[in-house]
Amino acid sequence: MEGCAVTDLKVDSKRNCFFLDAGLLQRIQQETAVSTRLEPGTNVVKIRAGAFNYQSNSGHQGEPMVLLWIYGGKVINKKTGIPVGATWSTLNGYDDTLTLEVVEPATLCAFFFDTYLEDNDGEVHLSVVRI
Repeated sequence: MEGCAVTDLKVDSKRNCFFLDAGLLQRIQQETAVSTRLEPGTNVVKIRAGAFNYQSNSGHQGEPMVLLWIYGGKVINKKTGIPVGATWSTLNGYDDTLTLEVVEPATLCAFFFDTYLEDNDGEVHLSVVRI
């Protein structure tokens, strides 16, 4: 294909892992994230409204995205089909969804991270629908 460039990346599970020790994970779960309990069944998580503006003084539009940490019970992300006791995901935009088959009750934590808090503005509203 003319004008097409392909770059392949290999991400190593150890060398390219940003390790979250127990203290950092506990801070996310207890101090930073907003959390809810997921009950067994099919749960669909979606950004309903809002955005994070991490350059609020620059006039840039905010971005609808959020990080998700799901732990404490067995879940199956419908995109991977793998049963796990804990998993990470993101929602990127209003059309993105995370569909989880919750086998055992679990906790969903939603949060955002940045390198400079002082210029952050906005909030994201999530919906969790159990069907």
